[in-house]
Amino acid sequence: MKLKFIVSDQTNPYWNIAVENYLLSLPETEVVTLYLWKNRRTVVIGQNQNPFSECNVEALEADGGYLMRRRTGGGAVYHDDGNINFSFVVPKALYDQTRQFRVIQRAVADFGIVAELSGRNDILTEGRKFSGNAFSKGKYQDLHHGTLLIKGNMEDLQRYLKPKPAKLQKHGVASVRSRVVNLSELNAEITSDSIIPHLRSAFESEYSEKSEYSEFSEIIKRPEVRALYEEFASDEWRYGRWRTFTAQRTAQFDWGGVELSLTVDQERNIITDVQIASDALDLAALDEARTILTGASTATPSQHEPNPILDDILALVYE
Repeated sequence: MKLKFIVSDQTNPYWNIAVENYLLSLPETEVVTLYLWKNRRTVVIGQNQNPFSECNVEALEADGGYLMRRRTGGGAVYHDDGNINFSFVVPKALYDQTRQFRVIQRAVADFGIVAELSGRNDILTEGRKFSGNAFSKGKYQDLHHGTLLIKGNMEDLQRYLKPKPAKLQKHGVASVRSRVVNLSELNAEITSDSIIPHLRSAFESEYSEKSEYSEFSEIIKRPEVRALYEEFASDEWRYGRWRTFTAQRTAQFDWGGVELSLTVDQERNIITDVQIASDALDLAALDEARTILTGASTATPSQHEPNPILDDILALVYE
């Protein structure tokens, strides 16, 4: 068994995740890799998450931040360069989450911080989360990665991860918010730079081997990495089908049945197109419902004169 240690010199998240996925694609059978990287002002969402439900996309991009979608599951997290991310890329025969978690626990213990595991995904200290983790399986190797909250901007975290107040949203995987803590609050000596040698030392101690250092700047010159960078940076991967979607609503009322098909633009939080199928006799009420809903906010309905049919249709959309 050999150990490989890599530290990114980029804060652009698309380069960092491209390298991670490149490493995962390699047909290694004897090399265990620990890869460390930092992202600047980035919201990272899981593979199956709706970015507009998880992230204030407009504020993030206005501030020059990045939205990044990973290939693993789990919830949305916020990265900035006050924190550090780690990736264990391990051949299947050597993959051991207990050992991998133990590397993190050993490293923070050097700063007097006692870490414990919570469930399958989180690392806590004093009951508060400082690391969320996610996992993925490759052809030859498996991936275990996570973030260490060290000195992140909590105000930005709340600003960017706070969902917009839209009641009508496409179903996706929603994040569960947890109590979090910056490790620097517990020990001022721990920073996103000072922890790096401790992570390397813990890595070597856990596996009883010396690690070989690989230059990040050489890895990103490879065409396979460039192709991955372009994929992860693309709007198609980050937003894709989530920019607009069609919501279907069906119900039966005393006055008749109704089927709604609503096209929603999540970037602007408005309903852009409305189709209504119904056996109701009050055609004027159906026409009024189309008029009110087309161009309406997804958060609140427009004011209207009381009408039982119209009230039921709007309730079907907004409640």
